[in-house]
Amino acid sequence: MLKKLKKTKIIATMGPSTNNIKILEKMIINGVNVFRLNFSHGNETDHLRKIKMIFFLRNKLNCNIGILGDLQGPKIRISKFKNKKIFLKKNDIFILDYNLKNKYGNKNSVGINYKNLYKDLYNGDILLLDDGRISLKVKCIKKKKIITKVIMGGILLNNKGINKLGGGLSAKSITNKDKKDIIFSSKVNLDYLAISFPKSYKDINIVKKLINSYGRDIKIVAKIERAEVVNNYSIMKKIIIASDAVMVARGDLGVEISESKIALAQKKIVKSSIKFNKITIIATQMMESMINNPFPTRAEVMDVSNSILDGADAVMLSAETASGKYPSETVLCMSKICIEVEKIFCNKKFKTNFYEKKNINQIISSSAVHMSNNIKHVSAIINIYKSKEKSLIYSRTFSKNLIFYFSYNKNILNYLTLCKGIIPVYLKKIIKKKYIEKKVIFFLLKNKFIKKNDLIVIFKQSNNVNIKNNFIKILKA
Repeated sequence: MLKKLKKTKIIATMGPSTNNIKILEKMIINGVNVFRLNFSHGNETDHLRKIKMIFFLRNKLNCNIGILGDLQGPKIRISKFKNKKIFLKKNDIFILDYNLKNKYGNKNSVGINYKNLYKDLYNGDILLLDDGRISLKVKCIKKKKIITKVIMGGILLNNKGINKLGGGLSAKSITNKDKKDIIFSSKVNLDYLAISFPKSYKDINIVKKLINSYGRDIKIVAKIERAEVVNNYSIMKKIIIASDAVMVARGDLGVEISESKIALAQKKIVKSSIKFNKITIIATQMMESMINNPFPTRAEVMDVSNSILDGADAVMLSAETASGKYPSETVLCMSKICIEVEKIFCNKKFKTNFYEKKNINQIISSSAVHMSNNIKHVSAIINIYKSKEKSLIYSRTFSKNLIFYFSYNKNILNYLTLCKGIIPVYLKKIIKKKYIEKKVIFFLLKNKFIKKNDLIVIFKQSNNVNIKNNFIKILKA
């Protein structure tokens, strides 16, 4: 278990740079809470090997590390060029043609992987390639060929993605490849599964039903990255409510709504997710410069800091750890930023993130944090659960202290790896009720999370309103 702990969780994407188990171990020590498997790359054999490494390190380091699978979704891409790239100049005419998908493209035309793209387009529409680095204006559609004029040119590489400015593409959110990856995720029992480009809550429910058919309880992350979802609060609200967590996927979202609107969109999504008590994740280009450099830019430090101040539970690293030169250093740098920014909460008066208090569990958890924030010498908050209890209520308050969550249930603990301010602790064997308080205090003292004579707040909730099953105590270590 780690001694220097932060409240904000870090997700690190696995890739070529993290194929070494020693690097993974160092990343965990430096602050990784969840590893991300990107199903857009690799195969089941690759993913299974990565999962086994994480399982090994969980046991070796005696810590809870979550695993997040990220579905590829309906990513529309161009095909390949003979020399792997071309250069497009402004005002060039460039054709996108599905019939060329199995042939090499050239400076005049290239294949695409979505047959019906032409049906979603009108003259004057803007297509953005390679995360907006290349922009094309649709001139006309002829025999299902999309004839465009280059508005902003540059180097175009193989297999780059295509977005439509303003959104509105009709490709189904859950592809056949996604269904295979959902089955794989269920077999290996991942902790989280991220759905790319969901159009509505129905996409979330499709994935849930497929997971449930395999008897699993994988938590669903909805990636908000469509312009039509952000621009329609009713749709976005239903997606958030249907999910367990929400990711602000700033890459494709920034392309579809334009970069100038992404900051306000992020705040809107995070605020809405907190309102409905959902885990929130900020992703894409958080420490992008550290792919090739050992230090971040000041702008990146500010980006991570502001995401934490917005109220995000987790911040995510993509290429920085998947293919970057400094994966463990990037994690350490992000951890330091988290710890520094979180100091501001120590000086905040009690404030809850809940917009409405609806049940006794929320009131108990909020009250425990209120006591922790306002009583001197309190160093930690303890939440105790039995393995059979299904409730996953966790505090959504600004707490100056960490909440240590003790449980016999590993699935619950792995879920909590993404919850801000919660430190999951596994109880290997069932401890008698009269000894449990001494046991958790001994654990905190042994690991130097608290000092002798510090005060701790212990609380317990259950679905039963009986007073014996719900309590808050203040104890001296």
